[in-house]
Amino acid sequence: MVESYKTLVLGASLNPERYSYKAILMLRKANIPVVAFGLKHGVVGDVEIDTNLKLYSSVHTITLYLNPKRQLDYMEYILNLNPKRVIFNPETENPVFFKLLERQNITYEIACTLVLLSTNQY
Repeated sequence: MVESYKTLVLGASLNPERYSYKAILMLRKANIPVVAFGLKHGVVGDVEIDTNLKLYSSVHTITLYLNPKRQLDYMEYILNLNPKRVIFNPETENPVFFKLLERQNITYEIACTLVLLSTNQY
């Protein structure tokens, strides 16, 4: 496994139609370790969705599936995890959060996790 790219899917869903669900499966198919947080507990593939925020260790990337308004409750949590990168998937872009990440020297990308994975740019 590529431990250096351990990814937190924030806003994970149990609905197979949701992009966060598809991202979990695609990340695992690429042998990337995944942890996930969502509002409903369950399992996607071999990944358990946590409903309590945990201080996961060694998270390289956080891929966001929360709109900017919902991100407010998680900004401090994300900054405390101190990931190397945060991916803002479509419709999650948040210029206020970009500035906070920049101040903490955390890289961010405005991109689609599914596209990054399918084009080997993850």
